[in-house]
Amino acid sequence: MEDLPSYSGTSDGIDEFGEIREVESWEMVQKKGNQFVLNDQPFYVNGFNTYWLMVFAADNSTRGKVSELFKEASSAGLTVCRTWGFNDGQWRALQKSPSVYDEDVFKFIVTLFCTLDLASAILIITSKSKFIGASSNRLEFQALDFVVSEARKYKIRLILSLVNNWDAYGVLNRVNTLTNVTYKDDPTIFAWELMNEPRCTSDPSGNVLQAWIEEIAVYVKSIDPKHLVEIGLEGFYGPSTPNKVQFNPNTYAQQVGTDFIRNHQVLGVDFASVHIYADSWISQSISDVHLQFTKSWTEAHIEDAEKYLGMPVVFSEFGVSTKDPGYNSTFRDTLITTVYNVILNSTSKGGAGGGSLLWQLFPQGTDYMDDGYAIVLSQSPSTSKIISLHSQRLAIFNSRCDWKCRWGCRKKHALETLHHDDL
Repeated sequence: MEDLPSYSGTSDGIDEFGEIREVESWEMVQKKGNQFVLNDQPFYVNGFNTYWLMVFAADNSTRGKVSELFKEASSAGLTVCRTWGFNDGQWRALQKSPSVYDEDVFKFIVTLFCTLDLASAILIITSKSKFIGASSNRLEFQALDFVVSEARKYKIRLILSLVNNWDAYGVLNRVNTLTNVTYKDDPTIFAWELMNEPRCTSDPSGNVLQAWIEEIAVYVKSIDPKHLVEIGLEGFYGPSTPNKVQFNPNTYAQQVGTDFIRNHQVLGVDFASVHIYADSWISQSISDVHLQFTKSWTEAHIEDAEKYLGMPVVFSEFGVSTKDPGYNSTFRDTLITTVYNVILNSTSKGGAGGGSLLWQLFPQGTDYMDDGYAIVLSQSPSTSKIISLHSQRLAIFNSRCDWKCRWGCRKKHALETLHHDDL
């Protein structure tokens, strides 16, 4: 395979001649039907997770790793990053105690956003804490302000995950002290995520969580009707779709109080999220069953997004642990390729497969933070090649094509040089 084109922090795709095309304006990402769009062009995403960015950004001795990570990600054409926005009462905690926040940590979240240099990337901050709540400590919010301002500087879009303290979603109305732009008016923010992996095991019927989603989604939209909203679910099917539970990885998945289709039919929710962890949900030992599940799980949710929801779906966490019995890098590459190919099949038809986010990407020298799923691109050439090729394919769809054209002959010709068997 020929060398892939390089990506810069100011690019927004490639034209039919393979030239990098500059972003003409900084607009909000929206959706039309089951696709994300930007300036009336498709916006498919290829990205990753790195959960500890806020913690590392809060300390001068480790902040350089954040920049190192995003430089490597940018070279692979990745455009989306998802990271934690919560760290309660622990080392470098954001929320030191209930409703009391560390302004310096918020300040360095903003620093994080400012130092990224990806191609129109999205940084997803997920949270289970109450950092959205009102607080008298101004320093904590100034850090977040800096993250957002730097994200805008380097053409990075953000998904900020909100929390379950809906009484005070102060950040939506906050005016960034560095840019003077109110968060709810800032195109740097791609979407609001209500919660990372919400569950309610005390109510398997799903009614409690459903009521919470209904209330919070509408409430967020009442404050900010411009930005997209998603829930942050894992994708388990529930009582409302008994014909779908066969796709669940196990019977326990039906008991956690979530209901993929019902939850996403709520007013105010714009796109769906799904996680994929065959090694956690089915069995830890590596086997072809994991690949079969991954393919069917991904295809089922894309079909549901098109048939029942009419919205894009993002596979916002997926991967395999190096700690699994029988693990090898070839299996990891095959699993990643499986997800990418299903999404690309949807993309090529203008379908609802909006993108995916690997769990997770690390720079060198951060092994002590690894949960087993870390990918260091510089140490994983085969995986890096697969990721870069997928980025190139999606960049073709994201370049100079009106949403209504459904991939005309120019797109078709470009993709003929990027066959699935290249992987």
